Amino acid sequence: MKVFKFICAILFSLGLFLSCAQAKKEKQQLVPKDVSIKKVLNTKELLFDNGTWTSLFNGENLNGWEVMSIKEDKKYNFWTVKNGAIEVNSMGTPDHDYMWLQTNKEYADFVLKLKFQSHRESPGNSGVQIRSRYDMQTVEKSGKGKGWLDGPQVDIHPSGSWRTGLIYDETRGHQRWIYPSLPNWEIKKETYAKKLVPHYFADEAPYWNDLVIICKGNRIKTIVNNIVVSNYDGTGILDDVWHKKYKIDKKGHIAFQLHRNNQLKIAFKDIVIKEL
Repeated sequence: MKVFKFICAILFSLGLFLSCAQAKKEKQQLVPKDVSIKKVLNTKELLFDNGTWTSLFNGENLNGWEVMSIKEDKKYNFWTVKNGAIEVNSMGTPDHDYMWLQTNKEYADFVLKLKFQSHRESPGNSGVQIRSRYDMQTVEKSGKGKGWLDGPQVDIHPSGSWRTGLIYDETRGHQRWIYPSLPNWEIKKETYAKKLVPHYFADEAPYWNDLVIICKGNRIKTIVNNIVVSNYDGTGILDDVWHKKYKIDKKGHIAFQLHRNNQLKIAFKDIVIKEL
């Protein structure tokens, strides 16, 4: 009898050891090989801790926001509030320059969360500018346009949604993709498309897309529909001579973009920020 009990005790201990080992292995598999546990926890802490979240949009009007554009485009009323969301609608009116809806306040380090809704019939491009600043005095070499918003932009491109979440730097002196790092605006789908990132149009559930932007120091992380798209270390770029020249190396405005000559219909809501 004693021998039987001894054998049972050994088998129980062995089973417990194997169960713990398997649980540890499964937990490790939840973390991508190229992302440390510390980084994953840091992201979760930034998103879900008890810090103070502030709404950037009251759901009723554009208080706290300002449209930035060349004077010829001041006549347009593309940016409105509809059904509790900020909507930009330039459908049928392609004759316009770049336009932005920017926050009155500037931000340095932060976590920004929002939802955006796109439409199949809209071929236009948009994006979220961060740490950006509008210069009303600049004029292009061609003589066209007056005014420019320098700063990095998290791209939103519904007609080619594989680009959404990648980072383009609109800053003069760069004006190129910085994540991935490319020499200009050209980017190849077959090389840089991430097949795992879903995109939802307004006619398919859940109807809205989630976007999270974490900006801390020279690092920018973007998360689209719970998938990390960009994890960019901009040291040497975001703090270089060009960003310092235009005073966007440390802080700046947040803005939504309407691309030049684009027919765009897109909406934003549930826009909240937590300063770090």
